[in-house]
Amino acid sequence: MARGRSSSSSRWRYLHPSYYLKRPKRLALVFISFVVITFVIWDRQSLIREHEDEISKLKQEMSRFQEQLREVEGNVGNLGEGIISTNDKVISKDVVDMDPVNQQRREKVKEAMLHAWSSYEKYAWGQDELQPQSKNGVNSFGGLGATLVDSLDTLYIMGLEDEFQRAREWVANSLDFNKDYVASVFETTIRVVGGLLSAYDLSGDEIFLEKAKDIADRLLPAWNTASGIPYNRINLAHGNPHNPGWTGGDSVLADSGTEQLEFIALSQRTGDPKYQQKVENVITQFQKTFPSDGLLPIFINPHSGTASHSTITFGAMGDSFYEYLLKAWVQGNKTEAVKHYRQMWETSMEGLLSLIRKTSPSSFTYICEKNGDSLSDKMDELACFVPGMLALGSSGYGPEKAEKILSLAKELAWTCYNFYQSTPTNLAGENYFFRNGADMSVGTSWNILRPETVESLVYLWRFTGNKTYQDWGWNIFQAFEKNSRIDSGYVGLRDVNTGSKDNMMQSFFLAETLKYLYLLFSPPSLISFDEWVFNTEAHPLRIIPRNDKEESLRADGKANSRPVHKRFGRKHGRTGYN
Repeated sequence: MARGRSSSSSRWRYLHPSYYLKRPKRLALVFISFVVITFVIWDRQSLIREHEDEISKLKQEMSRFQEQLREVEGNVGNLGEGIISTNDKVISKDVVDMDPVNQQRREKVKEAMLHAWSSYEKYAWGQDELQPQSKNGVNSFGGLGATLVDSLDTLYIMGLEDEFQRAREWVANSLDFNKDYVASVFETTIRVVGGLLSAYDLSGDEIFLEKAKDIADRLLPAWNTASGIPYNRINLAHGNPHNPGWTGGDSVLADSGTEQLEFIALSQRTGDPKYQQKVENVITQFQKTFPSDGLLPIFINPHSGTASHSTITFGAMGDSFYEYLLKAWVQGNKTEAVKHYRQMWETSMEGLLSLIRKTSPSSFTYICEKNGDSLSDKMDELACFVPGMLALGSSGYGPEKAEKILSLAKELAWTCYNFYQSTPTNLAGENYFFRNGADMSVGTSWNILRPETVESLVYLWRFTGNKTYQDWGWNIFQAFEKNSRIDSGYVGLRDVNTGSKDNMMQSFFLAETLKYLYLLFSPPSLISFDEWVFNTEAHPLRIIPRNDKEESLRADGKANSRPVHKRFGRKHGRTGYN
């Protein structure tokens, strides 16, 4: 026991200061040890702090990277991934690696769409169009929600998922076509049928296909004429098709020949051939009396199927007939079954060449109108779709002819761009006149937010790669922002010379103008021309393989080929001023 206590006492002496004071060497050793241990601990703490700082910086970098990734996804569109991918292919590299200038421009256009859409939601939800100055809606198309339906695919393409879903719910729960309303077959087809089919092709949501079928069934009796050339007006609830009195009982060329894309697409997607048969019969009738120059007057007798003596134009009431000859060929995969569309279109383009003139002193190329044997030096802004149509169709020619057609497209696009640049507001008037020594002058001076020039810029940029067309489009967009944007939406101009504003936000401004501007600053793989064809209201329809002359249908009534989907993860009818 005593030995244990002595051992314990000897151990405790090392903790007493007097022990070290009597032994300096051991004191120095303890001091050095203390310093070394303190340094080691301090150094480790510093390393820990530095490590924590590094982790914090890495987390910040990760957050910044994630934010940039979200911005890129926003640019492409969360919904856009499904658009530019087919058969589950990975999103293409050029969609992600975007020019920063184009990214900024896309975001500005997207913000403009949000401004237009939120104004419509706030002041005119479910109605056809917004009157921004008086902040109310107006049912200019019988209460079919024209702006809402027209905007569905624009919202989807831009990745505006919440907005698209709210619109989708309105379509599902509130869109009713059983209305005692006399509708334009043409306007209802390109805006409503086209808008619903495009939303279906993009999203795969069956509600859009069901609604498209409903409204198309209400339009079909319009084709019940002796020739198969449709009447242009019909009551949606009761039928009773007819033509308006101001045409003298005739049908309008563009109104009668601009339903092929939508109705062929509807037959492909439903497996019911009746829609396709109605609209293809129209082309069969036109073939029987198709003139050698391919240019048809704007008035057609629906009983005999023959053309009446009237104006020939690529502007109002003629325009989209020629557009659909080409696009029906594109929609049909350019196969033998649709070869006649291409042949008719090429014949019409030879006729177009006979209408081309140049101004002096600036040599602006323009398209005349024709009355009998005389030419009128007048061109509608509506005809500014032609450069895009020519660019799209040029690839179907041999090299020499293709270059000639594409060159004409470029010349006409320059003229159309100068429709904008020649006015104080830098916005185009409705039509222009040309005189020797004076180039061009505005005729009808209003601007109602039309898309045709921007549409052509998209085609020319995609087919040439020339960024000049993007710069022109950006200048046009800035002119809209400066002159047409107000707190409650966008308005047209009563006069492009004075800048006085009207009180209407046309549905095609959201469906076409803003969509084409967005695509102008997007990679070509976003709604690729190889996979999609645009109707005349800028609604993209997916190109589906067409195997033979008769669309192949399964025994269960479904089309053999259906669109590939990835789910979420106008024109010319406005002959008067609004």
